[in-house]
Amino acid sequence: MSLLPPTTEVRSGRQRLHAAGTDQAIDRALADEAPVGILYDGRPHAVLMATPADVEDLAVGFTLSERIATFDQIAGVSVEVVAEGVQVDVRLTAGARASKARARARTMEGRSSCGLCGVQRLAAAVRPLEALADGPTIPGRAIAAAFESLEGRQALGRLTRAAHAAALATVDGTLILVREDVGRHNALDKLVGAAARAGVTGPLCLVTSRCSYEMVEKAAVAGFPILAAISAPTALALRKAEESNLTLIALARADGFTVFSGGERIAS
Repeated sequence: MSLLPPTTEVRSGRQRLHAAGTDQAIDRALADEAPVGILYDGRPHAVLMATPADVEDLAVGFTLSERIATFDQIAGVSVEVVAEGVQVDVRLTAGARASKARARARTMEGRSSCGLCGVQRLAAAVRPLEALADGPTIPGRAIAAAFESLEGRQALGRLTRAAHAAALATVDGTLILVREDVGRHNALDKLVGAAARAGVTGPLCLVTSRCSYEMVEKAAVAGFPILAAISAPTALALRKAEESNLTLIALARADGFTVFSGGERIAS
């Protein structure tokens, strides 16, 4: 069976508006989340709480951003819906065994709000990043244009007001790919996986969440040189951005944004 569970469920509630003095029954679509088990060659590796959509992208992106294997080392992906949730089995080539053995082990499920749940060792939590190559340069207006377009592409977020989005855009701000999830890390992993599977890339990665350091790590490992977030970054996120030569933009609004690192990639 391969039919994925629904991503939303309509439930009833009562809407009380104090200013208007109203109290009325409403129906509202709620974003759902489900356990998504990621296996490698049939062996369980991690369980993520995620929106049950684009799970192949999630598994591939998780594999790449966790540095378990390269895309060329992924021989195939299969999805199975089971009673407890969804299982995604990633089949690796023989050459991927060494990198799989070095991957950080996990001992518990990854919550939708956490990108590192179950990591066993402190040293595995914050790992060194390789520096990205210099360039390219994009106009500042491309960032505003991309965020403006993204608002209309967040179908799940618009319906539920409970989903994060991650998107990839060209140098002029044209959106290439958009992925959504109740977890911001999952949304970015889905984007990383979707880009790899489609064979596309773009310099500008957008996220609608706050920018903690693991978001920087995922973007840098994926080779996205510019990361723009709606909310502010953490100090560690900025240090990791500087370490990896990544341009970090945050507090993106309609009237501007703040460049925290790598400003040479942003033209006036």
